[in-house]
Amino acid sequence: MLQQAALASNLLTREELDEAVSLLSREKGADTSDERLAAKLVELGRVNRWQAEQLRLGITKFNLGDYHLIDSIGQGGMGQVFKAEHAMMGRIVAVKVLPRSKSTPDAVASFFREMRAQAQLDHQNLVRAYHAGHDLNVYFLITEFVPGTDLRRLIRRRGKLTMTTAAVIITQAARGLGHAHSRGLIHRDVKPGNLLVTPDALTKVSDLGLADYFSDEVPADAKGGKIVGTADYLSPEQITMPDRLTSASDIYSLGCTLYYAVTGKVPFPGGTTRDKARAHCQLPPIDPRRFNPELVDDFVEVIADMMAKRVEERIQTTDEVIARLAPWSGDMESAAAEIQSAEPLPPPVAAPPRARPIPIQMRDTETNFMIEPMSESGTVESPSQTSVGTVPAVSLDQETIRMLPPEPVLLRTRSDLGSLPSWLRWMMIVAVVGAVLAIIAVIVSGVVAQ
Repeated sequence: MLQQAALASNLLTREELDEAVSLLSREKGADTSDERLAAKLVELGRVNRWQAEQLRLGITKFNLGDYHLIDSIGQGGMGQVFKAEHAMMGRIVAVKVLPRSKSTPDAVASFFREMRAQAQLDHQNLVRAYHAGHDLNVYFLITEFVPGTDLRRLIRRRGKLTMTTAAVIITQAARGLGHAHSRGLIHRDVKPGNLLVTPDALTKVSDLGLADYFSDEVPADAKGGKIVGTADYLSPEQITMPDRLTSASDIYSLGCTLYYAVTGKVPFPGGTTRDKARAHCQLPPIDPRRFNPELVDDFVEVIADMMAKRVEERIQTTDEVIARLAPWSGDMESAAAEIQSAEPLPPPVAAPPRARPIPIQMRDTETNFMIEPMSESGTVESPSQTSVGTVPAVSLDQETIRMLPPEPVLLRTRSDLGSLPSWLRWMMIVAVVGAVLAIIAVIVSGVVAQ
């Protein structure tokens, strides 16, 4: 099957196939099965792993219109994402495809909405859309290809970022979101997985599939009034007033993303999705200095002001976010060096299943809204362009592993007692205890005297 599919797809010539078969026949065992032949073709560099696997499955079509599919980047919120090349121009692009199995009227409408949303935006910190169309009833969106990775994968590989690198990334994201806001659009799903970061520290906001208009002139989409987004980054008003969102909702989610960037943890890292929603509305997050003692008070105050529960107390515009982060966001070279130092994550170690998960270590995020597992790409290149899928958060009863620390330290400003040096806090405690004991002694002596 593999040889027939390879010839029909025009990926390989008969001479290239014969060469691989000849080399296999000389090896020990002389096994020329499709599996061995696929591995040999990858070894010779004739195809990559993804192309070889498709050929083994009998797939022969590797193009959508004028775009030749090179590799699978992964699974995005709205569908599969591929790396492709334009047949005439040779430009490398990303192709987001809505699978035919998911081409319901609602899904197609949402896909069209993403196309239209991206088409009206043009900014260096937003993923640009080039083209949209359909081929044999397969709908696809062509966007620029962003080499590198997304912020979530970067943190999982690198660990928490310095204030400088985090400020560089979040500042650029704020610029891109500010452009969208100026066009009357709010993103509604700002999160680390939707911030694409290149090795040179250039950041682009992606995945506008949940974008909505907040101007009165433009009608809301079908999801208007419903809770949509990702539980770890939902603003309180997305939960309580989903039909009254403003650009400040994106700023709250961007604040949660900044928190994640400098700690490696989400603000509320345990419990069910319903618990997370309640926490966003009612509880302060764990103090980020617990996870990153290098954070200074002014930086923590920016996070706190971006994540204020009440909209009127929150930072109101992306311009203000940029201004507040300016003291740390000027060193692009340092940020690029830190990003390039990221090492791949070690492979997971298999462990026997447990009857109940033991909260030994907090996970950095929860995948409550995962639609499908990430597909394996054909190359070792870090996937960008993709994100964990999102669905309406009405499924707030889905369980996640409860991993809250026993005594959470709450996010405080520098004026709070928690920001004082430990020796000074101990002296204050000793003084208070001494005063209490002195008062007790006076009361006891008075009783004895009577």
